[in-house]
Amino acid sequence: MAAYALLFALLTTSACLTSAQSKPSDDEATLALRKQALELYRQGKFVDAMPLLGQLSMASPNDFVLKEHWAYCILEYSKTQTDPEQRKASRVKARSLAIEAQKLGDAGELLQVLLALPEDGSDLKFSERSDVDQAMKAAEANRAKGDLDKARAGYLHVLELDPKNYDATVYVGDAYFSQHAYDSAGEWFAKAIKLDPDKETAYRYWADALAASGKNDEARRKYIEAILAQPYTRTPWLALRQWSDRVKQPFHAILLQNQSTVKKPADQTVKLDEQPLKEGNPEAAGWRAYDATRQAWQQEKFKREFPQEAAYRRTLREESEALDAMVAVLAPDAASLKKAEKLDPSLLALIHVDHEGLLEPFVLLNRADPDIAKDYPAYRAAHYDKLYRYVDEILLPKPDSSPGK
Repeated sequence: MAAYALLFALLTTSACLTSAQSKPSDDEATLALRKQALELYRQGKFVDAMPLLGQLSMASPNDFVLKEHWAYCILEYSKTQTDPEQRKASRVKARSLAIEAQKLGDAGELLQVLLALPEDGSDLKFSERSDVDQAMKAAEANRAKGDLDKARAGYLHVLELDPKNYDATVYVGDAYFSQHAYDSAGEWFAKAIKLDPDKETAYRYWADALAASGKNDEARRKYIEAILAQPYTRTPWLALRQWSDRVKQPFHAILLQNQSTVKKPADQTVKLDEQPLKEGNPEAAGWRAYDATRQAWQQEKFKREFPQEAAYRRTLREESEALDAMVAVLAPDAASLKKAEKLDPSLLALIHVDHEGLLEPFVLLNRADPDIAKDYPAYRAAHYDKLYRYVDEILLPKPDSSPGK
């Protein structure tokens, strides 16, 4: 999914609640059952919580939080089943409940895990090595039962077989996290990051551990690092947004109201718009400057700048130059208090980003399509500091700063 679409979804959908809320109409027996189920769930005793959440969910079919929690418990329960067909049926049921929860308005981080399950409920494979795969599944079965000590021992056994196993390393940390041993959890998440710094999971889990222990400044850094590891994955963005909501940290995504008319080039030559760029509405003039720059790239510039590529694609350089051309048209109006009041706030924020030298991070994290995303690894390797600064200063502004000066 493109980064700007991720941010749009984050701004237009409510974050999934982390626990089901009791309703005024619930009787005492239901309240007691709800409390018991959620306590088991929080303790990681998913197999024990499953029938209780199922009973509650069927009694309140429109409660998507209960439905999501029930679905996750079924998924965890499937890891304890020895019959392959029964495991498959359980995973199909879990995914089906997740789809129902989504239709009711669920948009949480956990839901994405459930929706990503294979439609046919086929077995999840942890490793191509059968001994490692079986050891992981045994550890996961103990995790599902809430036996964290046995689960952790199981993951450590996996690491004896395969010392560089990323998942097992993360899950050792997760077992410590579930036991509120946050420092120990962090040590294992750090080990996982060393094994694969390009995966977001360990950064995100570490951020959760830091947040749970009240270290929100450090958690902020890890949530940002999770995004920069895999910016085109939905999960780290959701985790960051949920954390920012909890700590009342402002979250400012810049979402341009796209007025571009440029399409992907056909075989025929594209004629540049010859209308004077500054004529009429300044915003329209800015978008015409944007279009003119992109058309120039589509006609000749791409082949000249990227001779090694067989076919045209939209690039980071093209999009950055096009937005820079727009900013050049709009900047004089933005400098006037009277005229600035008439400009779209998102365009004013874009001008600020450009003046801060952060236009390329904006493109990669806010406007990347699959073609532009191909430029991300090389840019991150060369300019990680700029990407971090963009999220830290623009998306998550400190109280004494503004994302759109």
